[in-house]
Amino acid sequence: MRRPQKPSTRRVTLARRTIILSGAMAGVMTMLGWRMRQIGVEQTSQFRLLAEENRVNIRLIPPTRGLVFDRRGEPLAYNEPNYKIDMVREQAEDPEAVLRRLATIIPISEEDIQTTLEQISQRRAFVPVTVADNLDWAHIAAVSANAPALPGISPELGHFRIYPHAHNFAHILGRVGPVSERDLERDSTNDPLLLIPRFQIGKTGVENTLEGPLRGEAGIKRIEVNAIGRVMRVLGREESKPGGALQLTIDHRLQNYAQKRVAGESAAIVVMDVRNGDLLTVASAPSYDPNKFVRGISTTDWNALNTDKYKPLLNKTVSGTYPPGSTFKMVVALAGLKHGFIEPAEKITCPGFMKLHDIKFHCWRRGGHGKMNLHNGLKQSCDVYFYETGQRVGIENISAMAKELGIGVKHDVELFSLQEGLAPTKAWKRARKGKDWVVGDTMNASIGQGFVLASPLQLAVMAARLASGNKVTPRLINAVDNTPQRVKEREPLDIDPAHLESVRKGMFGVVNEQRGTAGGSRLKIKGVQMAGKTGTSQVRRITKEERARGVIRNKDLPWERRDHALFVAFAPYDNPRYAISVVVEHGGGGSRAAAPIARDVMTHALELGEMQYLAPVQQRDKNQTLPLQQGSAGIKDDKA
Repeated sequence: MRRPQKPSTRRVTLARRTIILSGAMAGVMTMLGWRMRQIGVEQTSQFRLLAEENRVNIRLIPPTRGLVFDRRGEPLAYNEPNYKIDMVREQAEDPEAVLRRLATIIPISEEDIQTTLEQISQRRAFVPVTVADNLDWAHIAAVSANAPALPGISPELGHFRIYPHAHNFAHILGRVGPVSERDLERDSTNDPLLLIPRFQIGKTGVENTLEGPLRGEAGIKRIEVNAIGRVMRVLGREESKPGGALQLTIDHRLQNYAQKRVAGESAAIVVMDVRNGDLLTVASAPSYDPNKFVRGISTTDWNALNTDKYKPLLNKTVSGTYPPGSTFKMVVALAGLKHGFIEPAEKITCPGFMKLHDIKFHCWRRGGHGKMNLHNGLKQSCDVYFYETGQRVGIENISAMAKELGIGVKHDVELFSLQEGLAPTKAWKRARKGKDWVVGDTMNASIGQGFVLASPLQLAVMAARLASGNKVTPRLINAVDNTPQRVKEREPLDIDPAHLESVRKGMFGVVNEQRGTAGGSRLKIKGVQMAGKTGTSQVRRITKEERARGVIRNKDLPWERRDHALFVAFAPYDNPRYAISVVVEHGGGGSRAAAPIARDVMTHALELGEMQYLAPVQQRDKNQTLPLQQGSAGIKDDKA
């Protein structure tokens, strides 16, 4: 049981508690007084703004896209300033009314107004939508001066892409364009940059395949706006990180020349350095101007590109696949030599056809070539010699050799929409066609017809491997953001060097000896010789009745029914430096249409001479922009 406290003790305790409580209350009152003074005196302006319903917005700063250069440092893609007007729906009291007031200040059509209203209704209220772009400074100044009457409207500075060489690099660089709904659906990065109005990303070409390093990283701007959406001040800014610069292995002078050389044709040219796989030229004709896509291509221009029978939007160097015709005969020859089915000196008689059961497989030379060994079989492109060789070797061995030389292989190169081509096998036909392989299929494949398909890139790789004896792989990117890209080690082909030499000599004869199918396309550089192989691939079936009457000449046929013309080569013969492939769609004979083009482009490559030099890309400023420049390149002036 507690003992009751004395009265004197209770008085002392009460006094102590009173003092403590009074001190605490005094402290609280002092803090309240200090805070009231701070709010009322020191932070008056800040809270006045808050009282006017000001708020802080965070906006992304889009990065400038990385520049692209050729091997010599020539700019191929850069950026120019672009003034634009954005609208934020949640800051505009009445978006339509604001847009119509804006239309009295800058040129905006009724269609632009309706498009903007549709876009802002589909976006979150705080996401800006671009109302107009490609404006000049006078328009921006007028909008800024009328800002109080235009809530939610803000002038911005952006950039748009410029391709100074226009058509000549369209299929390599590709093009950029605004982010579409389909792009958003396919994107797995959830990059907020893609929500920026009219933000542009790579659609095709290198712009697409190297979108990551080219895009850069967004910056952040924190701004304070008042109740009517007017920007009061910038509270903070973190700059964006521009995209990295790319340096290609392409030489702009040779690329420009090649494009001009095939002007008016539907064609493709690929030039490779046989020592390291550098792609010096990747030319596809006809081409298009990617600059038209940057600001929005017109319906007329778009329809013209899509309905052109020459297919200017298609990169024929990697997306086009063709029966390689007689350019495939080196593959068959090497397969026969490797497995011991033929010897270089062995002769096979060509009477002008080979009969299989009741079917005749014809040689291109109606009267035949007589007795042919390997050298003459390649030089004169005797079909019967390779019919016989193909039957002996078999399609499995032919297909394996084709892949060893780069045909039927999807090469790892940063070009858009690469095709794998086709080196067919028995299993492939059974799986794809539901039928067994027959001897006739092998005979067709032996002269590069039937199911065999190759792209111009693959044919150039084949020529480079034949020339070097190594598994050369194509290489398009020399450096990314000033970081050199690795060159693959030279791995030797699984082919006897003596067999390679026999085939090379046959290719030498094609160009440099009598009765060679490309004798009219010898190099005109003193002391320099080129080795090559012509090819002609049929796109229609020639009937017995037509053969009896006489085969219709290519020039008498509609364009789309004429044969494709092909040519592959390397030079110099005694010390190979460059390999080339040329395909002219429906060009007729390879010796007449493709070989002269290859001769001219190869000559130009050799005359340029110092192509091994790779100019370092100079460090550009953070804006990643360059003035418009013009290209410096200019043109110096049969059947297989």
